Amino acid sequence: MTVANTAVPSSSSSSSSSSSSASPTETRRARLQAATHPVLAGPSTSAVAIGASNAGEIDNVTLANAYLRIDVAPHLGGGLTRFDWRSEGNLVPVFRRCRHVSPHTDANELACYSLLPYSNRIGGGRFTVGGRTVDVPCNRTGEALPIHGDGWLASWHVAEMGQESVRLTLDRSDGKPYAYRAAQSYTLDGPTLVITLDIENVGRDTLPFGLGVHPFLVRDDDTQLSAAAAGLWLSGDDWLPVRQVPVPPAWQFGVAYPLPRTMVNHAFTDWSGHATVVWPKRRLSLTVSSGTDYYVLYTPPGEDFFCFEPVDHPINAMNLPGGAAEHGMTMLARGERLSRTFRFTVEHVGLRAVAGGRGARRQ
Repeated sequence: MTVANTAVPSSSSSSSSSSSSASPTETRRARLQAATHPVLAGPSTSAVAIGASNAGEIDNVTLANAYLRIDVAPHLGGGLTRFDWRSEGNLVPVFRRCRHVSPHTDANELACYSLLPYSNRIGGGRFTVGGRTVDVPCNRTGEALPIHGDGWLASWHVAEMGQESVRLTLDRSDGKPYAYRAAQSYTLDGPTLVITLDIENVGRDTLPFGLGVHPFLVRDDDTQLSAAAAGLWLSGDDWLPVRQVPVPPAWQFGVAYPLPRTMVNHAFTDWSGHATVVWPKRRLSLTVSSGTDYYVLYTPPGEDFFCFEPVDHPINAMNLPGGAAEHGMTMLARGERLSRTFRFTVEHVGLRAVAGGRGARRQ
């Protein structure tokens, strides 16, 4: 893995082609220059830095402005390896940083990755649509069921880069049963990270498609979550939903409550599309917003992270009563497209707001 090593000029016409053709000598020279002249974003500037592998591929894209920094790894599902808030000259992690970035890094060690063409698990590895059975192969060693689609496990192409954004593309036209083309874009808009996912069905059959993102957020002892939802699907031992119930009081999150200390791995329904994570000791908050009606909350005990995954459908939506379309998925015929946008806004929390949250009860 080559670290970010050269700054792209501010012109939006800069493209990956000039960087991808860099010779090993030019790459080493650029790496040395970056080490002695690191990219620092000022109040009105942004920076794009890239790292080129010996194969001429872009290994890393760094976007930075006066508020945020992200590192994107195109060859690791196009996922993020870091998402930081810039505070008084320091970079403070918002998403858990990937500790070891290499071509062999496990996707679940990333800071965030995208979910497409579906989220989470598919029961039995199959579903029925239009009177026919569709088989979905397992896609990950150690998992008994297919999970999260295949975009998170693929190598993406850097299609466009600008001062504060990058667009990645993936062509899975030969995929089975899902044949598609997809794009994911990362944009820094002041203190907001905007992630946009687009997908097009290029297969011959109409299939249910769904999109989401899977961030691993930093978890402290006092981390709080506000994410009001009306119901949830309780999961069984295989993490597949077994029944839908109203959200119990301990997990209502109508206001900012400390995260549960026990394991939660459920899909919440009828979400408002807005959530807030607060880190009182760090005096930092994160607002998550999207046009989706669901989120999956994962709180593994004893870990320094938790996952808040905004998605447009619950776990195993294809096999729930009523079918995929009844539970948020979009039926796409050949040539039809689906797009979703997810926004993550970081803010400094004042002392008054921190003090006001200290009385929240623990579960």
